[in-house]
Amino acid sequence: MNKEIQIGNRLISDTSPVYLIAEMSGNHNMDYSRAGRIVDAAAYAGADAVKLQTYTADTITLDCDDKPFWIDQGTLWDGMTLHKLYEKAYTPWEWQPPLRERALEKGIELFSSPFDHTSVDFLEKMDVPAYKIASYEITDIPLIRKAASCGKPVIISTGVAYLQDIEKALDACREEGNEDVILLKCVSAYPTPYEDMNLRSIETLKKEFGCITGLSDHSMGSVAAVAAVALGARVIEKHLTLRRADGGVDSAFSMEPEEFRQMKEDIRKAEAALGSGEYTLTEKQKTEKKRARSLFISRDMKKGEAFSSDNIKSVRPGDGLLPEFYDRVLGRHISRDAKLGTPLSVDLIEEGL
Repeated sequence: MNKEIQIGNRLISDTSPVYLIAEMSGNHNMDYSRAGRIVDAAAYAGADAVKLQTYTADTITLDCDDKPFWIDQGTLWDGMTLHKLYEKAYTPWEWQPPLRERALEKGIELFSSPFDHTSVDFLEKMDVPAYKIASYEITDIPLIRKAASCGKPVIISTGVAYLQDIEKALDACREEGNEDVILLKCVSAYPTPYEDMNLRSIETLKKEFGCITGLSDHSMGSVAAVAAVALGARVIEKHLTLRRADGGVDSAFSMEPEEFRQMKEDIRKAEAALGSGEYTLTEKQKTEKKRARSLFISRDMKKGEAFSSDNIKSVRPGDGLLPEFYDRVLGRHISRDAKLGTPLSVDLIEEGL
Protein backbone atom coordinates (compact mmCIF):
# COMPACT_ATOMS: atom_id res chain seq x y z
CA MET A 1 0.00 0.00 0.00
CA ASN A 2 1.40 3.39 -1.02
CA LYS A 3 0.49 5.76 1.83
CA GLU A 4 0.18 9.43 0.88
CA ILE A 5 0.54 12.48 3.14
CA GLN A 6 -0.03 16.06 2.00
CA ILE A 7 2.05 18.93 3.39
CA GLY A 8 1.10 22.20 1.74
CA ASN A 9 1.13 21.61 -2.00
CA ARG A 10 3.48 18.62 -1.81
CA LEU A 11 2.37 15.01 -1.70
CA ILE A 12 4.71 12.67 0.15
CA SER A 13 4.53 8.98 -0.68
CA ASP A 14 6.73 5.97 -1.45
CA THR A 15 6.84 7.05 -5.08
CA SER A 16 7.02 10.84 -4.79
CA PRO A 17 10.26 12.86 -4.83
CA VAL A 18 11.92 13.00 -1.42
CA TYR A 19 10.66 15.89 0.73
CA LEU A 20 13.48 18.15 1.93
CA ILE A 21 13.29 20.12 5.19
CA ALA A 22 15.78 22.84 6.07
CA GLU A 23 16.01 23.15 9.86
CA MET A 24 16.84 26.69 10.98
CA SER A 25 16.98 25.93 14.71
CA GLY A 26 19.17 28.56 16.42
CA ASN A 27 21.23 29.42 13.32
CA HIS A 28 19.56 32.84 13.16
CA ASN A 29 21.95 33.91 15.98
CA MET A 30 19.15 36.06 17.43
CA ASP A 31 19.13 38.28 14.31
CA TYR A 32 15.77 38.58 12.53
CA SER A 33 17.39 39.75 9.31
CA ARG A 34 19.60 36.67 9.32
CA ALA A 35 16.58 34.43 9.95
CA GLY A 36 14.94 35.91 6.86
CA ARG A 37 18.06 35.29 4.81
CA ILE A 38 18.09 31.66 5.95
CA VAL A 39 14.50 31.32 4.66
CA ASP A 40 15.67 32.77 1.34
CA ALA A 41 18.66 30.43 1.32
CA ALA A 42 16.39 27.44 1.91
CA ALA A 43 14.34 28.38 -1.13
CA TYR A 44 17.51 28.87 -3.20
CA ALA A 45 18.84 25.50 -2.04
CA GLY A 46 15.68 23.69 -3.15
CA ALA A 47 14.14 22.85 0.20
CA ASP A 48 10.43 22.07 0.29
CA ALA A 49 10.08 23.56 3.76
CA VAL A 50 11.86 25.51 6.48
CA LYS A 51 11.39 24.27 10.02
CA LEU A 52 11.55 26.39 13.13
CA GLN A 53 11.38 25.53 16.82
CA THR A 54 8.68 27.18 18.91
CA TYR A 55 9.63 27.44 22.56
CA THR A 56 11.10 29.79 25.12
CA ALA A 57 13.70 28.87 27.69
CA ASP A 58 10.92 28.80 30.29
CA THR A 59 8.59 26.53 28.27
CA ILE A 60 11.27 23.92 27.60
CA THR A 61 13.20 23.77 30.88
CA LEU A 62 13.67 25.37 34.32
CA ASP A 63 16.00 28.21 35.23
CA CYS A 64 17.92 26.06 37.66
CA ASP A 65 21.63 25.60 38.36
CA ASP A 66 21.33 22.15 39.92
CA LYS A 67 23.49 19.44 38.37
CA PRO A 68 20.80 17.80 36.20
CA PHE A 69 20.34 21.09 34.33
CA TRP A 70 24.00 21.44 33.34
CA ILE A 71 25.15 20.12 29.95
CA ASP A 72 28.18 17.86 30.35
CA GLN A 73 27.65 14.95 27.96
CA GLY A 74 30.50 15.73 25.57
CA THR A 75 28.43 18.01 23.32
CA LEU A 76 29.03 21.33 21.59
CA TRP A 77 27.19 23.00 24.46
CA ASP A 78 29.00 21.59 27.49
CA GLY A 79 29.48 24.10 30.30
CA MET A 80 26.06 25.73 29.84
CA THR A 81 22.82 25.16 31.68
CA LEU A 82 19.86 24.10 29.57
CA HIS A 83 18.13 27.41 30.33
CA LYS A 84 21.12 29.45 29.15
CA LEU A 85 21.39 27.40 25.95
CA TYR A 86 17.72 27.81 25.11
CA GLU A 87 17.80 31.53 25.89
CA LYS A 88 20.46 31.74 23.20
CA ALA A 89 18.88 29.34 20.72
CA TYR A 90 15.14 30.01 20.77
CA THR A 91 13.38 31.72 17.88
CA PRO A 92 11.36 34.73 19.08
CA TRP A 93 7.70 33.96 18.54
CA GLU A 94 6.93 37.33 17.00
CA TRP A 95 9.35 36.50 14.16
CA GLN A 96 7.56 33.32 13.18
CA PRO A 97 4.41 34.58 11.39
CA PRO A 98 6.37 36.98 9.12
CA LEU A 99 8.96 34.26 8.45
CA ARG A 100 6.13 31.95 7.35
CA GLU A 101 4.82 34.65 5.02
CA ARG A 102 8.32 35.12 3.63
CA ALA A 103 8.66 31.39 3.02
CA LEU A 104 5.31 31.21 1.22
CA GLU A 105 6.33 34.15 -0.97
CA LYS A 106 9.44 32.17 -1.88
CA GLY A 107 7.32 29.15 -2.82
CA ILE A 108 8.20 26.92 0.12
CA GLU A 109 6.45 25.89 3.34
CA LEU A 110 7.32 26.76 6.91
CA PHE A 111 6.29 24.81 9.98
CA SER A 112 7.72 24.19 13.42
CA SER A 113 8.37 21.94 16.38
CA PRO A 114 6.12 22.85 19.32
CA PHE A 115 7.42 22.13 22.80
CA ASP A 116 4.33 22.76 24.91
CA HIS A 117 0.58 23.29 24.52
CA THR A 118 0.84 27.07 24.21
CA SER A 119 3.19 26.72 21.25
CA VAL A 120 0.71 24.41 19.49
CA ASP A 121 -2.01 27.02 19.98
CA PHE A 122 0.32 29.71 18.65
CA LEU A 123 1.25 27.65 15.58
CA GLU A 124 -2.39 26.85 14.88
CA LYS A 125 -3.05 30.58 14.59
CA MET A 126 -0.22 30.64 12.02
CA ASP A 127 -2.01 27.84 10.14
CA VAL A 128 1.14 25.76 9.79
CA PRO A 129 0.65 22.72 7.51
CA ALA A 130 2.37 20.15 9.78
CA TYR A 131 3.94 19.59 13.17
CA LYS A 132 7.35 18.16 13.99
CA ILE A 133 7.90 16.41 17.30
CA ALA A 134 11.53 16.61 18.37
CA SER A 135 13.40 13.53 19.55
CA TYR A 136 13.46 14.47 23.22
CA GLU A 137 9.70 15.12 23.21
CA ILE A 138 8.67 11.69 21.90
CA THR A 139 7.69 10.59 25.41
CA ASP A 140 5.57 13.71 25.99
CA ILE A 141 2.32 11.98 25.07
CA PRO A 142 0.08 14.92 26.07
CA LEU A 143 2.05 17.19 23.71
CA ILE A 144 1.81 14.65 20.89
CA ARG A 145 -1.94 14.29 21.47
CA LYS A 146 -2.34 18.06 21.33
CA ALA A 147 -0.43 18.34 18.04
CA ALA A 148 -2.15 15.32 16.50
CA SER A 149 -5.61 16.62 17.44
CA CYS A 150 -5.09 19.55 15.05
CA GLY A 151 -5.54 17.17 12.13
CA LYS A 152 -2.24 18.10 10.47
CA PRO A 153 0.53 15.64 9.51
CA VAL A 154 2.83 14.87 12.44
CA ILE A 155 6.53 14.21 11.81
CA ILE A 156 8.25 12.48 14.72
CA SER A 157 12.01 12.17 15.24
CA THR A 158 13.06 8.97 16.99
CA GLY A 159 16.53 9.96 18.20
CA VAL A 160 16.19 8.79 21.81
CA ALA A 161 13.24 6.43 21.38
CA TYR A 162 12.92 2.73 22.03
CA LEU A 163 10.43 0.90 19.83
CA GLN A 164 7.87 0.99 22.64
CA ASP A 165 8.23 4.79 22.83
CA ILE A 166 7.46 5.04 19.12
CA GLU A 167 4.48 2.73 19.51
CA LYS A 168 3.04 4.89 22.30
CA ALA A 169 3.53 8.07 20.26
CA LEU A 170 1.80 6.50 17.26
CA ASP A 171 -1.04 5.22 19.42
CA ALA A 172 -1.55 8.75 20.75
CA CYS A 173 -1.81 10.13 17.22
CA ARG A 174 -4.19 7.41 16.08
CA GLU A 175 -6.39 7.81 19.14
CA GLU A 176 -6.80 11.44 18.08
CA GLY A 177 -7.90 10.21 14.64
CA ASN A 178 -4.62 11.19 13.00
CA GLU A 179 -2.99 8.55 10.77
CA ASP A 180 -0.75 11.02 8.91
CA VAL A 181 2.47 10.29 10.79
CA ILE A 182 5.99 10.31 9.38
CA LEU A 183 8.79 8.71 11.40
CA LEU A 184 12.31 10.06 11.05
CA LYS A 185 15.31 7.96 11.93
CA CYS A 186 17.52 10.24 14.01
CA VAL A 187 20.61 10.04 16.18
CA SER A 188 20.72 12.69 18.88
CA ALA A 189 24.44 13.40 18.57
CA TYR A 190 25.72 16.67 17.13
CA PRO A 191 27.41 15.97 14.79
CA THR A 192 26.61 12.28 14.41
CA PRO A 193 29.51 9.91 13.60
CA TYR A 194 28.75 7.81 10.52
CA GLU A 195 29.31 4.58 12.42
CA ASP A 196 26.43 5.51 14.74
CA MET A 197 23.89 6.22 11.99
CA ASN A 198 22.47 2.68 11.55
CA LEU A 199 20.57 3.77 8.45
CA ARG A 200 19.19 0.29 7.84
CA SER A 201 16.84 0.91 10.75
CA ILE A 202 14.88 3.17 8.37
CA GLU A 203 13.63 -0.03 6.75
CA THR A 204 12.89 -1.46 10.21
CA LEU A 205 10.75 1.55 11.15
CA LYS A 206 8.69 1.20 7.98
CA LYS A 207 8.23 -2.54 8.47
CA GLU A 208 7.38 -2.27 12.18
CA PHE A 209 4.98 0.66 12.01
CA GLY A 210 3.76 0.96 8.40
CA CYS A 211 4.64 4.64 8.26
CA ILE A 212 6.36 6.81 5.70
CA THR A 213 9.92 7.11 6.98
CA GLY A 214 12.82 9.50 6.61
CA LEU A 215 15.99 10.81 8.20
CA SER A 216 16.67 13.74 10.48
CA ASP A 217 20.38 13.93 9.76
CA HIS A 218 22.96 15.50 12.04
CA SER A 219 25.99 13.98 10.32
CA MET A 220 28.40 16.02 8.26
CA GLY A 221 27.86 16.24 4.50
CA SER A 222 25.22 14.52 2.39
CA VAL A 223 26.50 10.92 2.29
CA ALA A 224 24.07 9.67 4.93
CA ALA A 225 21.13 11.51 3.38
CA VAL A 226 21.70 10.02 -0.07
CA ALA A 227 22.23 6.55 1.41
CA ALA A 228 19.01 6.94 3.41
CA VAL A 229 17.08 7.63 0.21
CA ALA A 230 18.37 4.35 -1.21
CA LEU A 231 16.98 2.64 1.91
CA GLY A 232 13.51 4.12 1.50
CA ALA A 233 13.65 7.51 3.24
CA ARG A 234 11.02 9.85 1.79
CA VAL A 235 11.80 12.85 4.02
CA ILE A 236 15.23 14.32 4.71
CA GLU A 237 15.81 17.00 7.33
CA LYS A 238 19.13 18.85 7.57
CA HIS A 239 20.19 21.93 9.52
CA LEU A 240 20.84 24.97 7.34
CA THR A 241 22.95 28.04 8.05
CA LEU A 242 24.35 30.81 5.89
CA ARG A 243 28.01 30.11 6.71
CA ARG A 244 29.37 27.79 9.40
CA ALA A 245 32.09 30.34 10.06
CA ASP A 246 29.40 32.75 11.32
CA GLY A 247 29.09 30.63 14.46
CA GLY A 248 25.98 29.88 16.44
CA VAL A 249 24.64 27.07 18.58
CA ASP A 250 24.11 24.64 15.67
CA SER A 251 26.41 26.01 12.99
CA ALA A 252 29.14 23.37 13.38
CA PHE A 253 26.98 20.55 11.96
CA SER A 254 24.80 22.63 9.62
CA MET A 255 24.89 22.76 5.84
CA GLU A 256 25.61 25.89 3.87
CA PRO A 257 23.14 26.75 1.06
CA GLU A 258 25.35 25.50 -1.77
CA GLU A 259 25.87 22.21 0.06
CA PHE A 260 22.14 21.77 0.62
CA ARG A 261 21.51 22.50 -3.06
CA GLN A 262 24.11 19.90 -4.06
CA MET A 263 22.56 17.41 -1.66
CA LYS A 264 19.21 17.88 -3.39
CA GLU A 265 20.80 17.30 -6.79
CA ASP A 266 22.50 14.15 -5.49
CA ILE A 267 19.23 12.89 -4.00
CA ARG A 268 17.37 13.45 -7.25
CA LYS A 269 20.09 11.55 -9.12
CA ALA A 270 19.86 8.73 -6.56
CA GLU A 271 16.07 8.59 -7.01
CA ALA A 272 16.48 8.39 -10.78
CA ALA A 273 19.10 5.67 -10.44
CA LEU A 274 16.98 3.59 -8.04
CA GLY A 275 14.22 3.15 -10.61
CA SER A 276 11.09 1.07 -10.10
CA GLY A 277 12.62 -2.20 -8.96
CA GLU A 278 11.08 -4.08 -11.90
CA TYR A 279 13.71 -6.05 -13.78
CA THR A 280 13.58 -5.03 -17.42
CA LEU A 281 15.78 -3.58 -20.14
CA THR A 282 15.70 0.03 -21.18
CA GLU A 283 15.30 0.83 -24.86
CA LYS A 284 19.02 1.63 -24.92
CA GLN A 285 19.83 -1.75 -23.39
CA LYS A 286 17.60 -3.49 -25.94
CA THR A 287 19.54 -1.77 -28.71
CA GLU A 288 22.86 -2.62 -27.10
CA LYS A 289 21.84 -6.27 -26.75
CA LYS A 290 22.33 -6.53 -30.51
CA ARG A 291 26.03 -6.05 -29.83
CA ALA A 292 26.24 -9.13 -27.62
CA ARG A 293 27.99 -12.32 -28.74
CA SER A 294 26.63 -14.71 -31.36
CA LEU A 295 27.85 -17.39 -33.78
CA PHE A 296 29.66 -16.32 -36.96
CA ILE A 297 31.48 -18.06 -39.79
CA SER A 298 35.13 -17.51 -38.90
CA ARG A 299 36.66 -18.54 -42.29
CA ASP A 300 35.36 -19.03 -45.83
CA MET A 301 33.30 -22.24 -46.19
CA LYS A 302 32.02 -24.31 -49.12
CA LYS A 303 28.60 -25.90 -49.37
CA GLY A 304 28.49 -29.28 -47.59
CA GLU A 305 31.49 -28.57 -45.34
CA ALA A 306 31.08 -29.62 -41.71
CA PHE A 307 30.94 -27.02 -38.99
CA SER A 308 33.84 -27.20 -36.54
CA SER A 309 35.71 -25.09 -34.05
CA ASP A 310 37.92 -24.01 -36.96
CA ASN A 311 35.13 -22.32 -38.93
CA ILE A 312 32.55 -21.02 -36.42
CA LYS A 313 33.15 -18.83 -33.39
CA SER A 314 31.20 -17.01 -30.69
CA VAL A 315 32.06 -13.35 -31.23
CA ARG A 316 30.51 -9.90 -31.11
CA PRO A 317 28.07 -8.60 -32.45
CA GLY A 318 24.74 -10.38 -31.97
CA ASP A 319 23.52 -10.90 -35.54
CA GLY A 320 23.93 -14.70 -35.59
CA LEU A 321 22.54 -17.64 -33.63
CA LEU A 322 22.95 -17.50 -29.89
CA PRO A 323 26.15 -19.13 -28.57
CA GLU A 324 23.99 -21.66 -26.70
CA PHE A 325 23.53 -23.48 -30.05
CA TYR A 326 27.29 -23.92 -30.62
CA ASP A 327 27.49 -27.61 -29.56
CA ARG A 328 24.38 -28.50 -31.56
CA VAL A 329 25.84 -26.99 -34.73
CA LEU A 330 29.23 -28.75 -34.57
CA GLY A 331 29.43 -31.63 -37.08
CA ARG A 332 26.47 -30.45 -39.13
CA HIS A 333 26.91 -29.16 -42.67
CA ILE A 334 26.63 -25.78 -44.28
CA SER A 335 23.86 -25.46 -46.87
CA ARG A 336 25.70 -23.05 -49.21
CA ASP A 337 28.96 -21.24 -49.65
CA ALA A 338 29.60 -18.55 -47.03
CA LYS A 339 32.49 -16.22 -46.39
CA LEU A 340 34.18 -15.18 -43.18
CA GLY A 341 31.99 -12.77 -41.20
CA THR A 342 28.66 -14.33 -42.20
CA PRO A 343 26.32 -14.58 -39.21
CA LEU A 344 25.29 -18.19 -38.64
CA SER A 345 21.56 -18.75 -39.15
CA VAL A 346 19.24 -21.77 -39.24
CA ASP A 347 18.98 -21.66 -43.03
CA LEU A 348 22.77 -22.12 -43.30
CA ILE A 349 22.52 -25.52 -41.56
CA GLU A 350 21.54 -28.38 -43.94
CA GLU A 351 20.11 -30.51 -41.18
CA GLY A 352 18.39 -27.56 -39.41
CA LEU A 353 18.15 -27.34 -35.65
